[in-house]
Amino acid sequence: MAPLRWWLLGLVLALGSRTQKLPTRDEELFQMQIRDKAFFHGSSVLPDGAEISSYLFRDTPKRYFFVVEEDNTPLSVTVTPCDTPLEWKLSLQELPEEASGEGSGEPEPLDQQRQQVTSAKGAELFSYRGNDVESFLSSSSPSGLYQLELLSTEKDTHFKVYATTTPESDRPYPELPYDPRVDVTALGRTTVTLAWKPSPTASLLRQPTQYCVVINREHNFKSLCAVEAKLSLDDAFMAAPKPGLDFNPFDFAHFGFPPGVLVKPPPRPGRPAPERPRADVRKVCIGNKNVFTVSDLKPDTQYYFDVFVASSRSNLSTAYVGTFARTKREAEQKTAELKDGRVTDVFVKRKGTQFLRFAPVSSHQKVTFFVHSCLGAVQVQVRRDGKPVLSQNVEGVRQFLLRGKPKAKYLVRLKGNKRGASVLKVLASTRPGKHAFPSLPEDTRIKAFDKLRTCSSATVAWLGTQDRNKFCVYKREVDDGYGEDQKKREQNQCLGPDTRKRSEKVLCKFFHSQNPQKAVTTETITGLQPGRAYLLDVYVVGHGGHSVKYQSKVVKTRRFC
Repeated sequence: MAPLRWWLLGLVLALGSRTQKLPTRDEELFQMQIRDKAFFHGSSVLPDGAEISSYLFRDTPKRYFFVVEEDNTPLSVTVTPCDTPLEWKLSLQELPEEASGEGSGEPEPLDQQRQQVTSAKGAELFSYRGNDVESFLSSSSPSGLYQLELLSTEKDTHFKVYATTTPESDRPYPELPYDPRVDVTALGRTTVTLAWKPSPTASLLRQPTQYCVVINREHNFKSLCAVEAKLSLDDAFMAAPKPGLDFNPFDFAHFGFPPGVLVKPPPRPGRPAPERPRADVRKVCIGNKNVFTVSDLKPDTQYYFDVFVASSRSNLSTAYVGTFARTKREAEQKTAELKDGRVTDVFVKRKGTQFLRFAPVSSHQKVTFFVHSCLGAVQVQVRRDGKPVLSQNVEGVRQFLLRGKPKAKYLVRLKGNKRGASVLKVLASTRPGKHAFPSLPEDTRIKAFDKLRTCSSATVAWLGTQDRNKFCVYKREVDDGYGEDQKKREQNQCLGPDTRKRSEKVLCKFFHSQNPQKAVTTETITGLQPGRAYLLDVYVVGHGGHSVKYQSKVVKTRRFC
């Protein structure tokens, strides 16, 4: 057996680098060599019991050699395509008769040995074409020189190879359970919950492992290597070598090394390096949990989910059978119909959305939208026949006049604010003239005159408009501790005078002024008690009976006069 071993050794050295020594399980330095990735860099030799990473140019085959020293030796070879299908085959080379040790013992020149092996087809043991992680496994293999040939016909690509003569003791790849499927246990609009059975490597053998979940919208992945290739759009996964370069085993700038070993050329000074868009793939490693909820998904969207179990010892991984699912749709918004000239009450939740539809029956030149935000500000958007024509934030009463269009249809979108719910009244009209909403000044505060306070009266003033409107004043006695928080809770401007007690009514009067600068009216409220606090409200009532409340005002009478 010794002559065969030495002949094979010399032959593989001729095929590979003259500076390399063939590693075997008998080598004392084997563990050190597999840790030193540079030892196998650019080599045609497959190490026994260590995974290599390499690169294929399109339509350019690459060959690797592996020595089995004794007959009846177990053999396992696993090829992992990273981002494109591969064609690969494993064959046992026919060795010259001189290699049996019965010849003259004269060694042949190295070039002649290389020619003998590379020209010999050998006996093909296994072949595969595809992008699955595929393995050749034999419990009893003859001694000899094995050749692995790989080819990519689609594009330049990465791949990984693991070969071993001790597959039972190595067990480099974590094992899958009897049911390797990933199940979807819960489905929402933005979340999907996944569950899978634990790997026997973790549950039975108690070896350290972790699970990684991969989410994307294109397809399922066959290997973690393929995921890393997809994620590494910035070429951090593995730099493609350039043809014609001398692949020195210690030139770390080339391919076949982990991301931390690569040396990237610095960008040109004064010109920033271009950024490539990141792949729409998410990878989350979650430790040893076998249940995981994926969040931040888009509604009504199909996603593909993959789970990989990775060994912390070998750093190799195995893929579960992935699955896919479509998230639920958003709850359909009910669209309320606006009637021409009629007021519609609308409630919008905090950060919620409501839709209103207005379809005038007759042709119209103009359309007027009145929006009364009684409680809290809202964002108002209007689309005419699908095209946006208005977008405004509204607090209080606003009037919008839009140009009409024959047979046009309008969609109003009301979006609530972050602070709380909103209450609105909305009116749409194609008929000019008097409307249900009263006109309001820009300032709806009530001013109290401190110098005119008495023990039984208070004098207040407020602004009006050029339109003749009806104003009603109401008062209510409150506690001395009545503060701004309580006043805000009562600021719902949609609550009209009809919600007040008759005993709280002070008076109603009509007022307007042709000069907006002089549209100010005053009123003295009498019949008050000394040293008491009162909440004063002013309501302006439109022609259609719809009222708007001014901002409430708290006044306090003098205790001593």
